Amino acid sequence: MQVQVNGQTLELSQGDVTRQEVDAIVNAANSRLMGGGGVDGAIHRGGGPEIMAETDAKYPDGCPTGSAVISGAGNLPARHVIHAVGPVWSGGNRGEPDLLAGAYRRCLELAVEHDCRSIAFPSLSTGAYRYPIDQAARIALGTVIEFLNEYGQPSLVRFVLFDAGAYGAFAAALEELA
Repeated sequence: MQVQVNGQTLELSQGDVTRQEVDAIVNAANSRLMGGGGVDGAIHRGGGPEIMAETDAKYPDGCPTGSAVISGAGNLPARHVIHAVGPVWSGGNRGEPDLLAGAYRRCLELAVEHDCRSIAFPSLSTGAYRYPIDQAARIALGTVIEFLNEYGQPSLVRFVLFDAGAYGAFAAALEELA
């Protein structure tokens, strides 16, 4: 599924974010940038140890929740990995929506700052951090649409969703927002 937003492409696909041939892929990282499971583990396994070595050297204090940092992509087909730290779901009363939107927005800012014409996102915070997928999808897509309308870049924003349930939630949210 894809739509045009201010002349740029926003698309949804189901698959593996580590296999995307884009300028930057987004990692669902933890605040200590220590590697983990899910998307984070897959990115570090696929990219090799140089990703962790670079983040350790550049960001010894990690990354705060609601923000993101950038590194090279090691052995992955992308040029960069943007490590985004989404919030852990605590019922929605601890600023989770603003933190989640902030993480997506910072990823897009970093992509633009590093001349990335294409970026691929997973669904941030919806795995181990338990953010409800329907709410997360609306925040993610709404943030991207707002950014594309304001800045007109990057040219391609792709959400790569791991399973049919996540794809369905994002497709429903995109139909609602587009």
